[in-house]
Amino acid sequence: MKIALLTSGGIAPCLSASVGRLVENYFRLYPKSEVIGYLNGYKGLLLGKSTVFPKKIKDHISEFYSFGGSPLGNSRVKLTNIKDCVKKGYIKEGENPLQIAANQLVKDGVTVLHTIGGDDTNTTAADLARFLKKNNYNLTVVGLPKTIDNDVYPISQTLGAWTAAEQGAIFFENIVNENTTSDRQLIIHEIMGRNCGWLTAATALEYRKRLNRISFINEINVCKGKWEVHSILIPEKDIDFDVECDRLNSVMNKYDCVNIFLSEGAGLQLIIDEKNKNGEHIDRDPYGHIKLDDLNPGKWFAKEFAKRLKANKVLIQKSGYFSRSAKANKKDLELIFRCADMAVQSAVKGINGVIGLDEENNNLLSCIEFSRIKGGKPFNTSQSWYKKMINEINTL
Repeated sequence: MKIALLTSGGIAPCLSASVGRLVENYFRLYPKSEVIGYLNGYKGLLLGKSTVFPKKIKDHISEFYSFGGSPLGNSRVKLTNIKDCVKKGYIKEGENPLQIAANQLVKDGVTVLHTIGGDDTNTTAADLARFLKKNNYNLTVVGLPKTIDNDVYPISQTLGAWTAAEQGAIFFENIVNENTTSDRQLIIHEIMGRNCGWLTAATALEYRKRLNRISFINEINVCKGKWEVHSILIPEKDIDFDVECDRLNSVMNKYDCVNIFLSEGAGLQLIIDEKNKNGEHIDRDPYGHIKLDDLNPGKWFAKEFAKRLKANKVLIQKSGYFSRSAKANKKDLELIFRCADMAVQSAVKGINGVIGLDEENNNLLSCIEFSRIKGGKPFNTSQSWYKKMINEINTL
């Protein structure tokens, strides 16, 4: 049995641990198995670039659990986007990326492919699995759901998301002290989440838990209210600027600062409409997603709020790269281990799919059919913990 691993898309606090646990399982349960890793995701698969995991690595496999990022490297490649693959030099004109990938897997003697990534990675894996089956390639594809956005149908909790929320809270715990550098200061904490506000809400929840453990000096106005989250803006909730600005003006007048947790996808259409009106070009990645760094949502919201709140100083800070680069925390590690263990079991049985907590099946850990996997799942704002947090924030 020969196993290949690849990680793809943006990084998350689960990639190194997932790779480590998969390698550990195969070498422990199937000592004669061979394991390779394609370098830089699907790019490495197309170019035939891989590395071999030597058997001796099992003697210090725990070191994988101490690192963030991916030991194999990532890339953003969609095997059905032929034009982009040609443009980047991964294939030649007239070639089919799916065919090139399949041929490379056969050439390398691979019998199991594990893909570790978000919805784009695993929908690409689904495309590959369908191609392999249609063309009678005897190969099993089993994915693990990595994304800090936690936005994959029908998976209730994706790998790395808990850690990212915790790290975002730690990030803001330091940044928020900048509110002492000026009067009437506006701080915008921009958090990843293109279509889903879960990470923004969960980061705010974790931060407020940490805030509750701090003792303040109320006698000189070093009070909890000044360090609080004053607003949470997410894609799932429409933003009424007039109402929100009236409320935040009261907060600014009371605490001399306003702290906003902003999901990068919040109010996205407002920014897009403005750019289209001005005739500005909007860049997209190989998956067709708008490049959010180019839109700079934090800057746009800062400009709008600063005017309305009469802010004397504005600070925009993005925690995304800090959060997604961390090593997995204990809670994530436990889920990673469970998912990786089942991934090996499914692969050995020849079952294709993505391993995850299936919210359409009572959150049972399952090998979910590729046909049921898709991205863009919104955050469920009806959850009690979120509603309670918003009610508390709105009464500050």
